[in-house]
Amino acid sequence: MSAFESSRPGTAGPGELAPYVVTGAGPVGWAVAEQLAGNGHRVRVLTRSGSGPDHPLVERRAADVSDPALLRGFVDGAEAVFHCIHASKYSAAAWERELPGAEQCVLAAAGAAGAVVVFPESLYSYSEPGRPMREAGPREAQGGKRGIRTALLEARAASATDTVSVVASDFFGPRVRGAHAGERMLRPVLAGKSLVVIGSADLPHSFTYVPDLAAAMIRAARDRALWNRVWHAPTGPALSQRHMAEAFAAAAGARKPRVSAVPGWALRAMGVFSPGTRELAETLYQFEQPFVMDSGASMAALGLQPTPLKEAAAATVAWWGDQAQ
Repeated sequence: MSAFESSRPGTAGPGELAPYVVTGAGPVGWAVAEQLAGNGHRVRVLTRSGSGPDHPLVERRAADVSDPALLRGFVDGAEAVFHCIHASKYSAAAWERELPGAEQCVLAAAGAAGAVVVFPESLYSYSEPGRPMREAGPREAQGGKRGIRTALLEARAASATDTVSVVASDFFGPRVRGAHAGERMLRPVLAGKSLVVIGSADLPHSFTYVPDLAAAMIRAARDRALWNRVWHAPTGPALSQRHMAEAFAAAAGARKPRVSAVPGWALRAMGVFSPGTRELAETLYQFEQPFVMDSGASMAALGLQPTPLKEAAAATVAWWGDQAQ
C-alpha cells in the first residue's frame, strides 16, 4: 500500500522517512503541507527559517534547497517533492539568479530518490494570452520574467526526473499577501475604503484559489499517468477585479467598495523611476485585455472542481480576520 493510500498517523521526526517533501512555506507550500498532513501523511517542510504548519505529521527543517548535498539527505525516501519556493524579489534579475539553480538541485535530488517533483506554475510563459489559455496552448513567451518561466518549463521537460507542473492564475486565499487579490485588495475592502487596481477594474481575469492549486498538485503526484505534463489548477470562471473585491466585501459583511483603476500608461511612466513599478508594468498586459485561463481539460483529468467563489471568499476573509486579532 502506497503512502497516498495510508492514513496511519505518526510524527515525522528527524530519523524517520517523510514520504512527502515540501520546499517553501509560502501560501502554496503551506497549503500543500497542510492538506497532506490533514489526510494523514507525513510531510517534511524545508525552508530557510524552519517555518511551516504546526501539525504532528509535519517536520519543519531549516535548509537551503540550493545545497545539493544537504538536500539529498532530506529528500531520500520521499515519494514526491513539492517545490514551492519563490525568489527573494519580484524581479527578473532575482528570478534568473535564484530559480534555475534551485530547480536543478531539487530535480537532481528527487531523481536520485526516485521521487516525482511537482511544481506550481504561472501563466507568464503563455505566448498567446489574448485568448483563453488552455493546457495545449503555446508556452513560448520570451524576455524578462516571462522568458524565465518559459526556460524553467523547458528545463523540467528536458530533465530525466519525473515532473508535473500545475498552472494557476493570480492567487487568492488564506496567507496570500503579495498578490493582486491579496492584501492590496483585502485590506481596503475589509476597512470599508476605496480600492485602486491596475489596468482595468472590469475586464475578465482568472483568479485561482490557492487550496485548489494545492489539491491539484497533490492529485497530480498520485498518478503516474499525469506526470511529465502541464496541467491547470481548477479555476472558476474569469471575474473582473471589481467582482473579486465585491465578493470579499460580501463575505465580510462590508459595504460594496468603490473601485478605480490606474491606467497602464501611468504605471509605465512611473516605472522609468521605480524599479519595482517597472517590474509590475511588465505584466500589465494581463490587466489591459481579458486574461482567461481554461482549466476544463485538467479538471476532467484530475477529477477536481474549483471551490465556489462564495466559499473561497469566506475562507479568505476569515483568515484575514484572524490576523487582526
